[in-house]
Amino acid sequence: MHQHSPRRRRTVLVAPGSDERKARKALASAADEVILDLEDAVTPADKKPARDLVRRLLRETPRANGLVSVRVNGLTTPWARDDLAACAGLPALASIVLPKTESAQDLIRVDRALAGTGIGVQALVETPLGIQNLDEIATASRLEAVIIGYADLGAALGRSRSARPEHWLAIQDRVLIAARAAGIAAIDGPHLGIAADEQFRQACEWTATLGFDGKWVIHPGQVEMTMQAFTPTESAVQEARRVLDALAEAHAHGTGAVQLDGQMLDEAVAVAARRVLAQVGEQ
Repeated sequence: MHQHSPRRRRTVLVAPGSDERKARKALASAADEVILDLEDAVTPADKKPARDLVRRLLRETPRANGLVSVRVNGLTTPWARDDLAACAGLPALASIVLPKTESAQDLIRVDRALAGTGIGVQALVETPLGIQNLDEIATASRLEAVIIGYADLGAALGRSRSARPEHWLAIQDRVLIAARAAGIAAIDGPHLGIAADEQFRQACEWTATLGFDGKWVIHPGQVEMTMQAFTPTESAVQEARRVLDALAEAHAHGTGAVQLDGQMLDEAVAVAARRVLAQVGEQ
């Protein structure tokens, strides 16, 4: 089991690696993480120019208050080897996102390509086989997060594009349980629309309530709403601090049973409190 990743990924903004204007706008955003995409957002003819642009942007435009990652092309494509080699030479890179992750063996290949670097890996799970193999995927070396890829997974399952968030509950719980068992982050995939509307707000609140750490967005206009959904309220933060302070004081005095406001406190309550504080950047 890994230690839970300290990197906050409440809002993850995805931008095409082939479009300098959109990429720079994303890098300047308030998102916790920006993912520059070399995969779905880039045509075959633009793969190499996009890779060169991403490499230049990461060298020229470091983010002061956020992570930058790259979604590479899948391992079965002719571009994956060069994508991984380019990423391995970028010290400012937080992680690479591997699309269509289907097995731990996929992640072993990525781990070898990143040998000698501190670059992390995130697994985008978007096929039935990937869902089936989640437990082994989640424990792979370097892995920091598992992300649901709704579009490809929905197509493979035959699920309607109009399916509501609750129609995905079985998949969402499967991802969440595997991630929590491995001590890594569970990230909700992108909503298929680009508007920050009521439907989008409900989708954010649904997975935030389930316990996900954050969500991918595909438009800068969705960043603020997502951030609100995945950031605990001030009252929740204060309560978490009180819980941990009470437990720390009890342990310092050798007290076994701990109470706060008439409620017994235990390690399960402490785990929840620590997760709340991690979401606001407190360790």
